[in-house]
Amino acid sequence: MDFTIDPAIHDFRRMVRSFIQENLPEEMRRRGERDFDSKESDVRGWMRILNARGWATPNWPEACGGVNWSPLQKFVFQQELRRARAPVLDRVGTDLIGPVLCEFGTDAQRARFLPRIQNGEDWWGQGFSEPDAGSDLASLKTRADLVGDAYVVNGQKIWTTCAQYAQWIFALVRTDFSAKPQKGISFLLIDATSPGVTRRPIESIDGGFTLNEVFFDNVEVPIENLVGEAGKGWDYAKFLLTHERTSSAEAPHTQRDIEQLKLLASNAIKGGRPLLEDPVFRSKVAALEIDVIALEWAVLRILHADPDDPSLNSVASILKMRGNVQRQIVAELAAEALGDYGIAMFLDPDDPDVRAEDHLAPPLEGEAVGVSARAIFRRATSIYGGAAEVQRNIIAKQILGL
Repeated sequence: MDFTIDPAIHDFRRMVRSFIQENLPEEMRRRGERDFDSKESDVRGWMRILNARGWATPNWPEACGGVNWSPLQKFVFQQELRRARAPVLDRVGTDLIGPVLCEFGTDAQRARFLPRIQNGEDWWGQGFSEPDAGSDLASLKTRADLVGDAYVVNGQKIWTTCAQYAQWIFALVRTDFSAKPQKGISFLLIDATSPGVTRRPIESIDGGFTLNEVFFDNVEVPIENLVGEAGKGWDYAKFLLTHERTSSAEAPHTQRDIEQLKLLASNAIKGGRPLLEDPVFRSKVAALEIDVIALEWAVLRILHADPDDPSLNSVASILKMRGNVQRQIVAELAAEALGDYGIAMFLDPDDPDVRAEDHLAPPLEGEAVGVSARAIFRRATSIYGGAAEVQRNIIAKQILGL
């Protein structure tokens, strides 16, 4: 890998930064300061703005509406989005199902679904985990029986992020109960408004409602909504999870969080001086920054790697684990910097767009909103997208040969 940065990348960064400054509505940027959960309307609106410029899905192949950017340009683009506090896009659509359809979908599926993802018209849910099949996903029990020209789906999914907004859910379902666990799984695209689909919100520890249970009771899914071949859903899921685990490293997001952390610590006073000048606290921030820089280059190596490299899945597991730890550390340090003000800045669970008012206000109110909730919720980063224990097993088996 060539570690020399092309000087043209600086011009590219300035161009992207200028576009965001000129086109990101101020109210979206202001809400983005809290870095909690982007409003659905903000996400859809920002995706339309990016799509009009042709930038909604830069990680897709050009033939599917992607952008002819280098891996480094794509990474810089994500850095600038996070730096500007732009709404976080519907990653389930752009980073997960989109690449799967580009790679394995039919022409009709790509024509039907991809443009609507890019323009923020369709929101997607990921129907993988079940009550008894989370980390051991291959033991899933949701079944799809082929009856005539449609599959009839029965079962339950859980921890489905933002399913309350979703028009569509892609789901792993069991279509062959006689085959080995991984061989009997298929990949279906399910209309979330179909009769028999029930969504039930789950309140998370931070008081938010981004998680859901989804029930399927005799839901009919046309056979043309099968992705690829029946029984090969596990292969498509592995392809998807490699994308998810690489993006789960979230280096650009953590870099933005470090900026926020420094701002909070510069305004928090300890012993008559800014907390950021405290040697112990400052050393924690420095150690984190060094780790994030190392992760950034590791991610860039993966982005430059041959997409057919068989080691990508296991290396992506390493990136996910390291990125998750860093996201937890930066959130905890921000909460530490906020101190007792963190209680005052906890969002009102009845309205996540309005903070709980108790007449206490810390410095930098906009930057402080959401810090406490984020620190609590990020305990889950070592679970979603594949638990840390599962990632260690992948690393042990595929890299260490144990």
